[in-house]
Amino acid sequence: MPTIDLNSDLGESFGQWRMGDDAAMLDIVTSANVACGFHAGDPAGILRTLQAAAAKGVAVGAHVAYPDLVGFGRRNLDIASAELTADVLYQIGALQALARAAGTRVTYVKPHGALYNTIAQDERQAQAVIAALCQLDEGLVLVCLAGSPLLGWARDAGLTCVAEAFADRAYTPEGTLVSRRLPGSVLHDAEHVAQRMLRLVQDGVVEAIDGSLAPIEAESICVHGDSPGAVEMACALRRHLELAGVTPRAFTEVHP
Repeated sequence: MPTIDLNSDLGESFGQWRMGDDAAMLDIVTSANVACGFHAGDPAGILRTLQAAAAKGVAVGAHVAYPDLVGFGRRNLDIASAELTADVLYQIGALQALARAAGTRVTYVKPHGALYNTIAQDERQAQAVIAALCQLDEGLVLVCLAGSPLLGWARDAGLTCVAEAFADRAYTPEGTLVSRRLPGSVLHDAEHVAQRMLRLVQDGVVEAIDGSLAPIEAESICVHGDSPGAVEMACALRRHLELAGVTPRAFTEVHP
């Protein structure tokens, strides 16, 4: 029976400011990318999300980012390699401590926002992130943009990688993400999102923004927790997958 991981970015609330519905998403997804405080999240809120993930049996990953609270981690930073490695180590370590207190553990790392997009193509910054994982724990799985050079760089360093697709983002004909600066880059129709991701799982293609079909190989699908209607989209996606005989399953069960 085919399987696919469903993940979402969680733990992004900050004090009295609430982002997304972590409790609802944890009833749907199989993996939780939990903020580490650099782009979003405060320690108490992160701990609550980790406790809820542990109670639901959802796998936990460190959602590491540039130090950019004001920009929600979506602004590019030309950061020195040694500094970036230290930043990533710091964030993973903080989440590991909170996860241990919550009765769970960090099993993978998924960079956030601008860092995610930059290291998909920029080898210097990519190697800085790879170095952090290699120095801390080579058993941590790295989540990478499907089809990106990062997959090869990380695997060459001995890391296990999982290729990821995005349910609520538009794709170019080349299989890359449409920039958030462009109209139509973020999708909101739950049924449309679910149907296109089911096609991805079944046929290995996703409908691009121009209507063409872009080949994508992915083991995990992300629904952004901060998107409007995120819970509705995740519910529709899971429902369509299960009706088609596809089992949602954490990729860490495949790559323990």
